[in-house]
Amino acid sequence: MSKKATQRKLLPTEAMAVARNLRVAPRKLNLLAGMIRGKKVAEALRALTFSQKMAADPVKKTLASAIANAENNHNLDVDSLVVKEAFVGQGLMLKRFHTRARGRGVRIEKFFSHLTVVVASRTPEEIEQAKAKKQSKLEKSKEHKDGSKG
Repeated sequence: MSKKATQRKLLPTEAMAVARNLRVAPRKLNLLAGMIRGKKVAEALRALTFSQKMAADPVKKTLASAIANAENNHNLDVDSLVVKEAFVGQGLMLKRFHTRARGRGVRIEKFFSHLTVVVASRTPEEIEQAKAKKQSKLEKSKEHKDGSKG
């Protein structure tokens, strides 16, 4: 008897990539993950390419891996991909000591983190719905601003 196969955690229109033990603090990495969350894949890659942050390179590699997984393993169209999820988990922590005056020592913690990126394919109808929703939000905010001034 063999073990039962585990079910796939993602939908058929989704692909995932995980980068483990990145030598970047989770708080810093989460800033970049928040920057690409919900964007189209091309926009996210462009934003990471021109980002000044040191951690942008591993995030870009992970995103590129998720795109490649979607294209090669799940036969999804690259042009319709969107970053559905991008989240960071805390990895291990190296504990080091730095010598200080009068024989004291200060603990220094060097954080590692895990990054997970999930990309999903969106149909043209879903893209149009998202655009319409965004447009209606903009119109509502303009009406609210105009009404409050008068």
